[in-house]
Amino acid sequence: MSAAILDQLEGKIKQAVETIQLLQLEVEDLKAQNEQANQANQNLRQEYEQLKAEQQNFQERLRSLLGQIDNV
Repeated sequence: MSAAILDQLEGKIKQAVETIQLLQLEVEDLKAQNEQANQANQNLRQEYEQLKAEQQNFQERLRSLLGQIDNV
């Protein structure tokens, strides 16, 4: 092999290594974004469940009040 071919191969290998490193950084960034999205999703689910429970409580109280009115 000539020195020129080895130089080309070395350049391509360096470029491939740089690309892999950039992709690894991007993967780490995407993992962090995914974790944040999962946490936001979990927070929204908890808020939904809380609001759902509050709505059910309100409906039960309203039915009770309406039942009292019907009894009058």
